[in-house]
Amino acid sequence: MEVCPYLEETFKILGRSWNGLLINYLSRSENYAAHFSDIKRDLKSITPRALSLKLTELSEWGLVEKKVISTTPLSIKYVLTAKGVALSEAMHPIEAWAQEHLELEDSNRSEA
Repeated sequence: MEVCPYLEETFKILGRSWNGLLINYLSRSENYAAHFSDIKRDLKSITPRALSLKLTELSEWGLVEKKVISTTPLSIKYVLTAKGVALSEAMHPIEAWAQEHLELEDSNRSEA
């Protein structure tokens, strides 16, 4: 039996460090958008360099878009595209499964 190539490609995206968490984070943000500094503040263990690389990677897959907002000073937000929103919605059943079947250490529960 062959593995579905579409599923395989999806797990190439989600299987890379931070990608699934970044998609989930943006999906929970107002208007599916957040500033770099907000993401960095809330995902404490990601380095600024890794965050920048991951946002670029997600942008190349068409899941995230970098929006420049004409304010003084300029403001930049990272926004889930329609494709990114659809993927985040597909992740909801996985999150529900995890909440039902996985046990986390108490320190991890307080962050969720």
